[in-house]
Amino acid sequence: MEGMLMSVAVYPGTFDPLTKGHLDVIERGAKIFEKLIVTVGINTSKTPMFSTQERISMIQKHVHHLRNVEVSCFSSLVVDYAKKVGATAILRGIRTFSDFEYEFQMALMNRNMAKELETVFVMTSMEYSFISSRLIKEILSLGGDISQFVPPLVEEAMRAKIGEIAGQ
Repeated sequence: MEGMLMSVAVYPGTFDPLTKGHLDVIERGAKIFEKLIVTVGINTSKTPMFSTQERISMIQKHVHHLRNVEVSCFSSLVVDYAKKVGATAILRGIRTFSDFEYEFQMALMNRNMAKELETVFVMTSMEYSFISSRLIKEILSLGGDISQFVPPLVEEAMRAKIGEIAGQ
């Protein structure tokens, strides 16, 4: 890849749960960047299905074959975290036009706060373009099949969580 600038990127998200769409973006990002840090956002205003450590562990199990991918977490502004880890780019997946509108606004805000950071958008593969974590949780809670949307380990963990909640 002579002539191509290689760099460090962060791919932030809640990953609650990790979907096949997320994995698609990670796989493709790993081919673009010298180092990709998948980072789980800690948002105290949300109540996630999985703890931060559970989400990190699930991601690690699914990206272990990608030598240039690390998994971590952050609770600050993405731009501050990116600077702290020496990233030059923020990787974001785009599924729909509405995603683009939101992500475009975020990218402009991030650029305003940190001009040295670029936001790189990767279009999600067509087969994952309609997948969202919120819809997956809803389908599962209503007894639907989520196997085409999440990896088997994630589905198993989600079913166990639903069982825990139901058994309380």
